[in-house]
Amino acid sequence: MRVGWGRLCARHRAGAAGCPGYTFVELVVVSAMLLILASAILPMAKVTIQRQREVELHRALREIRTAIDKYKDAADQGLIGSTDMKLGSEGYPPTLQVLVEGVSVANDASGRKLKFLRRIPIDPMTDSTDWGLRSYQDDPDSTTWGGQNVYDVYTKSDGTALDGSKYKDW
Repeated sequence: MRVGWGRLCARHRAGAAGCPGYTFVELVVVSAMLLILASAILPMAKVTIQRQREVELHRALREIRTAIDKYKDAADQGLIGSTDMKLGSEGYPPTLQVLVEGVSVANDASGRKLKFLRRIPIDPMTDSTDWGLRSYQDDPDSTTWGGQNVYDVYTKSDGTALDGSKYKDW
């Protein structure tokens, strides 16, 4: 008659020789292997999260810059009413908020507005809608905004990307 392990061990007291189970050494070895695997995965997870944030930053910058370009195109085509255009703005929006609120259409009595953004995107590096701004009159690498218009945006994060470049240079 064949006896299963469960019956055999029931006859012996717990921990007796001959009962199947794991020894302390086996448990330590398995635990050590799990710790090694976990320590290898943690840095990869951090890099993956960083890459996702960088992709989101690229998307947000592209969205804002596209809206600025569309505003400039509309200004150059004369679609924006003269009350919304500042003298010396070079056809660029005065603030990012103007892209959300919209501007009146030239020669349109209906009060229709041209809007270029639904909302100001959140900077994934700083978790805010506070972007660094550059005006057309500012130096290309300027970190202070002259206030005349919004020609370009950048993140205010001082971080470094995975490729070694500074986020502000994007």
